[in-house]
Amino acid sequence: MDENWLPSLKTTTPQEGFELAVMLSRRGVKTTQPDTDVLKKLRPEYASSAESLISVSHVIAINFQTIAAANRYWENNNI
Repeated sequence: MDENWLPSLKTTTPQEGFELAVMLSRRGVKTTQPDTDVLKKLRPEYASSAESLISVSHVIAINFQTIAAANRYWENNNI
C-alpha cells in the first residue's frame, strides 16, 4: 500500500468531505480483509442485508464527522 495515500483530511467542500469519508471506509475494509476473493464472495450476503448497509452508513458517517471536525479545526486555527 502506498505510504502516503492520505496526505490530508482537508477538503474544500462538504461533498469532497463525504467522498473522502467513503474512501476511508472502503480503505478500512480493504485493510481489514485484503483478500479480494473473500470480499467478492461475501458481497452478496452483506449487499442484501439492511442491517449491514445501515452499519456501513454508520461507519461513513463517523468518518465524515471526523473530517468535518478536522476541517473546522484547521479553519478556526488558520492552519
